[in-house]
Amino acid sequence: MSTKDWPLWEVFIRSKQGLAHKHVGSLHAPDAEMAVENARDVYTRRNEGISIWVVESSQVFASDPSDSDAFFEPAQSKVYRHPTFYEVPEGIAHM
Repeated sequence: MSTKDWPLWEVFIRSKQGLAHKHVGSLHAPDAEMAVENARDVYTRRNEGISIWVVESSQVFASDPSDSDAFFEPAQSKVYRHPTFYEVPEGIAHM
């Protein structure tokens, strides 16, 4: 397999300060192990991360942005999911 035939991988990094992994970019690699190593070399050169996820791009499935109104509309009809009905007790900060 030549390098131009390598699959594309999406790279997600969890920073030292963060709790969630964030998408930082893409790269080509022959397998998952090499993708993680390449992601480490490319995206964490200054010790920015503590965890790396790689996902083969062909395995990512996403909703179509042009369908967002119909796709996300049901959430708007569930008003009980919005925090407007809850009172925050005094003394609770940063909520």
